[in-house]
Amino acid sequence: MSSEILWYANRATGAVCHVLFTVVVLLGIAVRLRTRLPGLPRFGTVALHRSLSLSATAFLAVHIAMAVIDGYVDITVLDAVVPFGSAYEPLWLGLGTVALDLMLAVLVTSLLRERIGHRTWRALHRLAYASWPVALIHGIGIGTDTGTDWMTWLTVACVAAVVAAFGIRLAHSARASRRTPAALLRTAEGARS
Repeated sequence: MSSEILWYANRATGAVCHVLFTVVVLLGIAVRLRTRLPGLPRFGTVALHRSLSLSATAFLAVHIAMAVIDGYVDITVLDAVVPFGSAYEPLWLGLGTVALDLMLAVLVTSLLRERIGHRTWRALHRLAYASWPVALIHGIGIGTDTGTDWMTWLTVACVAAVVAAFGIRLAHSARASRRTPAALLRTAEGARS
């Protein structure tokens, strides 16, 4: 496979990962808010979140493989998992590695969810909130398409969607924390009748 094909594959999978992980974050927030997507039952939203998470992870594996296989720059497998040790763009590549490591922690703990317990899983699953912006900064810093119109608009759209969803999530949490025990009791009694 030529270096040019590997370079295009690396760029393409990076952009696809950007979009897929944005949708995964949005679906994760929707699941947490118990939101139903049109045409799907609630468990459908959860299933879609899981399926797209695995798809995004597969694209990420291809993205990393293309970067390692491409001989144009010297990126090793070790550089892909140990942050900030690469000779090539150590900061930007290191941020991608940090995002990968955080995501691997989310993936492994999700697979071990039954063994580690819900509370531990949920605490560790929140690492996804840290992984997404770190990966975004990695892409902005090292991506060869940074500054092109299409990538700029794609990035702006992804950031706007996540910021809006996160704002809704915070507003929902603030409303829930303001509920008094008496109001919660009235809500529960109203639901029973």
